Amino acid sequence: DELASSILLTTSKRMAEAVANEVSRQIKKLKREAIAKKSIDEYGAIIITKDLKEAADIANRIAPEHLELFVKKPFEVLKKIKNAGAIFLGQNTPEALGDYMAGTNHTLPTGGTARFSSPIGVEDFIKRSSVLAFSKKGLEKLGKDVMRFADIEGLEAHGKSVGIRLK
Repeated sequence: DELASSILLTTSKRMAEAVANEVSRQIKKLKREAIAKKSIDEYGAIIITKDLKEAADIANRIAPEHLELFVKKPFEVLKKIKNAGAIFLGQNTPEALGDYMAGTNHTLPTGGTARFSSPIGVEDFIKRSSVLAFSKKGLEKLGKDVMRFADIEGLEAHGKSVGIRLK
């Protein structure tokens, strides 16, 4: 989606630079390179924060549709998150897993509406987030199927986000 927004919040300048370089490298490998590049160029950002509390505060203001907490202690940071459609905990829980295999809702609030809205479900009138945390073994069990679904949907980067973790 050319209008999609991908934002990295990190406490590390080194991590920010490494991710920027890797995103540039990965985009060139995508079948939908032009779409991904336009999205990153126009709506992507990397924000270096002083600590994880500040990162959580910014994430809550952004109220993302998807939020990956790729940190050492994701359950601790989760306590600080109030506004996100779906939350993915740790390095073994990529967004694509939730989209295709883990059973959480794929109809999520977009455009910052997670500040006041939730994924569609029978609890439509209750504010909540979906949360996933997979072990390495769990990701290995479903990873290939997630990559297949991502390929079918034409979202190559989703599949790569799983494949890279499986290597």
